Amino acid sequence: MLRTATAPRHISILLKALTLSATICTLLLPLFMFFSRALSDIAASVIGALFLVYCSLTQQWQWLHKPWVLPAALFCALCLFASYIQHNTAAILQAICLPRLFLLTAAVQNWVLTRNSKRLLLGGVFFALALWLMGQCWQQYFTGYNLLGAPRWPDGSLTGPFIKPRAGFTLLMLFFPGIMPVVLCALRNKALSLRFAGGLLLLLSVLTMLLIGQRMSTVLMLFGLFLTALFIKQFRVPFLALIGFIVAVVASLPFVSPPVYAKLVVKFTNQLQHFSSSDYGTLFKKAGIMVLNHPIIGEGMDGFRNFCSLSLHSSAPTLLGLPALSSSAGIGCNLHPHNYYLQVATTAGLPGLALFCLVVFLWLQAGAKHLAPTQHPQHTMLFVMCCTVLWPVTSTSSLFTFPTAGWVFLFAGWLMAASTANAQAPKTAEE
Repeated sequence: MLRTATAPRHISILLKALTLSATICTLLLPLFMFFSRALSDIAASVIGALFLVYCSLTQQWQWLHKPWVLPAALFCALCLFASYIQHNTAAILQAICLPRLFLLTAAVQNWVLTRNSKRLLLGGVFFALALWLMGQCWQQYFTGYNLLGAPRWPDGSLTGPFIKPRAGFTLLMLFFPGIMPVVLCALRNKALSLRFAGGLLLLLSVLTMLLIGQRMSTVLMLFGLFLTALFIKQFRVPFLALIGFIVAVVASLPFVSPPVYAKLVVKFTNQLQHFSSSDYGTLFKKAGIMVLNHPIIGEGMDGFRNFCSLSLHSSAPTLLGLPALSSSAGIGCNLHPHNYYLQVATTAGLPGLALFCLVVFLWLQAGAKHLAPTQHPQHTMLFVMCCTVLWPVTSTSSLFTFPTAGWVFLFAGWLMAASTANAQAPKTAEE
């Protein structure tokens, strides 16, 4: 087996160049996912391609035996088959390209982020981007415009450095891997000034999320902070204090930011009370009918978008004593069903959903090993991030397109790389 240390000089130089290139692409990937779907997709694809070249040169293919790889390959095969039987060229091409997402995870797990220094450097990139995003949100809050000259979104949402309301989801993606490890390190420091600074950074981050005004991102941030308190005893008291702070901020929103209060509280409450008739409820209903009508094969890539314009009916729920489901033509249509698991089910049927859930379970199982919050707070926050972003009861963007795909598959590989690297690290007694 060819190793870097024993390879001929020209091969050794090439291997180092490949590793450096993949590392640079990985460090740039979060920035690309801010503003360019094309650049982020290209960077992720390049990382996967470089990984295959590296493995070919070194003959290091052991990663193929990772437990999650086989079900991921079977899932991709099911997506391709479901797309093929639809005779949709665009869907077939998308299915052919789908493995690049899992290659990103494999490359990050087994090659790019195996060193702690690189994982910390990527965390630093996340931290810097989070501070920049929050700064742009506050600039827009006080001046009405961000650096691009974009105002608030018409519904009152802060867009931060973006033109469209994407700041909430992006801040959520940056918060746990970038901000929270710094906060946890500061809170456990003996210096009072550092603990105060850590608490202030936490409050500022949560306050920014609340003022951004995006409902699901706010709920998922609170869910992630709850998980953090479960894992880390020392965070439980600050978490309770944070809940009190959030209640006070929400109570003051009618005076501080009426548009955000109307969207974050009034509209969200109304949607929960009348979920079945809401836009999201209609989307989920339409996706549910598609899955019930095609439970084995699915509709292929982009199947929801391609077939949602049809009038659909399913009598399957009557077997359980429930009323049949019907949806009129054009009702409940969108590019995707706004839920990862419904999107997977409409794409590859229930077998595909089972395989995807198995992949997620194996990711989390591998990432949950060797958690040591005091010694390795980044590892713990990556686990919290993956649990949060992969939580099934939520509204989401499309799983298979960037930037969402970049965040999800990057986090999975990053988490498992941290878990593997920390396998031999001794735990402290505080857990």
